[in-house]
Amino acid sequence: MNETAPFRVRAEIDLAALRANVRALRAHAPDAAFMAVVKADGYGHGMVPCARAARQAGATWIGTATPQEALELRAAGLPGRIMCWLWTPGGPWREGVEADLDMSVSALWALEEVTAAARAAGRTARIQLKADTGLGRNGCMPVDWPELVDRALRAEAEGLVTVTGLWSHFACADEPGHPSIAAQLTVFREMVAYAEDRGLRPEVRHIANSPGLLTLPEAHFDLVRPGIAMYGVSPSPEVGTSQDFGLRPVMTLTASLAHVKRAPAGHGVSYGHHYVTPGETTLGLIPAGYGDGIPRHASGTAPVLVDGKLRTVAGRIAMDQFVVDLGGDEPDVGTEAVLFGPGDRGEPTAEDWAQAAGTIAYEIVTRIGSRVPRVHVNERDDD
Repeated sequence: MNETAPFRVRAEIDLAALRANVRALRAHAPDAAFMAVVKADGYGHGMVPCARAARQAGATWIGTATPQEALELRAAGLPGRIMCWLWTPGGPWREGVEADLDMSVSALWALEEVTAAARAAGRTARIQLKADTGLGRNGCMPVDWPELVDRALRAEAEGLVTVTGLWSHFACADEPGHPSIAAQLTVFREMVAYAEDRGLRPEVRHIANSPGLLTLPEAHFDLVRPGIAMYGVSPSPEVGTSQDFGLRPVMTLTASLAHVKRAPAGHGVSYGHHYVTPGETTLGLIPAGYGDGIPRHASGTAPVLVDGKLRTVAGRIAMDQFVVDLGGDEPDVGTEAVLFGPGDRGEPTAEDWAQAAGTIAYEIVTRIGSRVPRVHVNERDDD
């Protein structure tokens, strides 16, 4: 119990756990370079502190989705290699060139824009060509690959670009044995071989995300790109638990009970009265809701640890608050409620909330909103 808790809700981010996770993941791919993916504000954990912690633990690359994220890291003083891959026409290509980013190119329009930016900046751009090997999102289709490769070779010959990497992304690596995995690896090898036969000499070839790193050693190539696993969350129950891989969840989400009161039998709770007290009981108010990123789909099902016992969300999760039935217990106002954490104190995990909400644990941690302060602990690398 915390009688004077000075917070409504907060997410504690254990950077020592993150560093330990990076080291554990590096041990799974000891011969590959390591890209720490910190997109979407570090999967909700805080992009800049997590990037710094990953560097301390030996990450040689940092990865983001958007160029704005990558430029923010540079503005924060992050040195070394930073790659970003989600570009749109008119994006900040010149800023990316001048910030020494490695920028992904999936189509001719992007190659044209980055070469124009390189001319304007008077500097050589670092680019990586992305192949669509079967995911069907970003990336160059195999039929268009020869033209993209040839145009990139011409740009290299002009001194406008250096092709530092060839890469792709799995569709179903979190489903062990899925036939698309082997099919994508075959296509990737073919597309890489074509590019290298034509004369490209990339520093790195890479396709392995978190499940690829953990379960597909044949997919490690020159570099691995763990995202969710770095934060101690398993990419899927089918792959295994965090504990199976020696990983520890980094985020613990807690709140302070804002109200505790007796309620009679038959008392409706929250919007729609989807929960009605089955008997006389106590209700505890947790001052966090879907405005903070707590999934409304977990209404009536998600677990919360309060005063040493697991409780269940009673009724609908509202924008700013939800209720748990305390079963007659009367903890003090201000008592800590643990929504999720590593699980070693008996608290739920992000995976428990994902199952309650019918989603994936990625979404649970990433959706925690900006109203929730991140409290980064163990920032010094004393491991």
